[in-house]
Amino acid sequence: MTITATRPHVALSARALLACGAVSGPLYFLTSLTQAAVRDGFDLTKHPASMLSNGDAGWIQVTNFLVTGVLMIAGAIGLSRTLEPGRGSTWGPRLLGAFGVSLLFAAVFKADPGNGFPAGSGPAAISTAGILHMAAGSVGFLSLIVATFVFASRFSREGHRGWAVYSRATGIAFFAAFATMSSGNANAVVMLAFWAAVMLAWGWVTAVILRTTR
Repeated sequence: MTITATRPHVALSARALLACGAVSGPLYFLTSLTQAAVRDGFDLTKHPASMLSNGDAGWIQVTNFLVTGVLMIAGAIGLSRTLEPGRGSTWGPRLLGAFGVSLLFAAVFKADPGNGFPAGSGPAAISTAGILHMAAGSVGFLSLIVATFVFASRFSREGHRGWAVYSRATGIAFFAAFATMSSGNANAVVMLAFWAAVMLAWGWVTAVILRTTR
């Protein structure tokens, strides 16, 4: 009797957690792109979103990292509770949770200013906080990339070929964009490709969570 009574509550709780994960990506990009459009000196062809944490209005992006990080972790917990046992049911949610944790670290350790943002900023020495920010971002992005392949394997095993291809393509595109930007060749095309790849990857997270919710 007790078990039967708690099942609806567990299901409702899991769906609420999944909903948190589903809105994390759209919220992150709505907040980031709005700031990119109005903040003086910010240029999508020169600057990653993390640089928005600098300047007088930097607290907005710091809050964005914190909120979306918590939402992403909640979504990962929701996935861990709802995915049926099988390939990827353990490590898929864990990797997405690691991505969420990296966003919290990105909020605590801000990216260094430079390259004209905030307005007037020039080249600056890399700070300890900047190094930790880059490390957190690298771990988070790599976790997200690996997650795409983990879920691709699960979808393939379940016979969902379209989802498997979508997952692998997302991981490959994101890895290529991230590796190119990290190599130091961050020209306008590379930066725009990186922005697009991050949107693609986070859109994939939203799609997978919505699929699980249904």
